Amino acid sequence: MASRKALKKNVNYIAGELFAECLMNSLYVPGTDKKKADELMGEILKMQDEFISRISHTEPGNVKGYYKKFRSDFNAKVDSIIEAIGKLK
Repeated sequence: MASRKALKKNVNYIAGELFAECLMNSLYVPGTDKKKADELMGEILKMQDEFISRISHTEPGNVKGYYKKFRSDFNAKVDSIIEAIGKLK
């Protein structure tokens, strides 16, 4: 298992890249719904906060299962945000 510090850095990096992609899409792609882009950027920030707090406060006991569920939840959320960025037009 990676250290919590490295995992937090990865979550922050991915959230930052998603936020930047959404911002670039809203600023430079003509016909993008700015309101939806703003809502999506807020959702990205909430996702980042949620997953960072989940890393900080792990459940005692089944650590391997906890991080397996964490990884699947995180990947599902990132995939849904990527799909939403693609549908901004």
